[in-house]
Amino acid sequence: MTDFDPNGASPFAPKSSSGPVSRLRNYFLTGLVVAGPVAVTLWIIWWFVTWVDNLVRPIIPAAYLPETYLPITIPGFGLVIALFSLTLLGFLTANLVGSRLVGLGESLLNHMPIVRPIYRTTKQIFQTLFSGSESSFRHVGLVEFPAPGMWSLVFLTQPPTAPIAKHLPPSEHVSAFLPCTPNPTTGFFFYVPRREVIDLDITVEQAMSLLISAGIIQPGSEDPQRKLAALAQTARAAQAARQTAPSPAN
Repeated sequence: MTDFDPNGASPFAPKSSSGPVSRLRNYFLTGLVVAGPVAVTLWIIWWFVTWVDNLVRPIIPAAYLPETYLPITIPGFGLVIALFSLTLLGFLTANLVGSRLVGLGESLLNHMPIVRPIYRTTKQIFQTLFSGSESSFRHVGLVEFPAPGMWSLVFLTQPPTAPIAKHLPPSEHVSAFLPCTPNPTTGFFFYVPRREVIDLDITVEQAMSLLISAGIIQPGSEDPQRKLAALAQTARAAQAARQTAPSPAN
């Protein structure tokens, strides 16, 4: 296994006494650290664009598709159409006529026994995630779970409403979502007494990075870009030292 320097030095940093094979290994790992996140990010973006294209393109008439007139398929055309359609829908909904049509459609869905609970739940989730209200995940805390002395990250939202609060013990409670690692979209939801929550001074994004990486990426740790810059500087210094070192006597 690779030994980590307790002073924070990168384990990939080449040493002056290392041989050519070790230096090549260090350079390869450095390149992997630089290119890996970029490759994964580009792959996720490409997957999302392709997924949206596959959903939207079958709806568009062939006469309006670029590949009808061009010898190649333009990726992202379906995504552009989806963004434009959603923006247009929001614009139409904001005016009087659009709001009436939306209200008519919601009234129709609310009278469907099976569709009604699905629609209401989905609408509340989207309103919570994409609104600027206090009900979205804005605070991160610690709760003692799953055993005494063990602490887990939770995302805090709003207090329970009156129909639920009246059945809880007489103290202040908050809604808490405890995500799982490494997939934070699943987890446990519960109401916890406010006094048992330790507030953390970190952002939701930092908490997500901590969960997805299973603790590898810690909040407040050194910036990876600074680590890479220090690594490159160490490599250049080692190379300069080898070049200026006197040749051994024959």
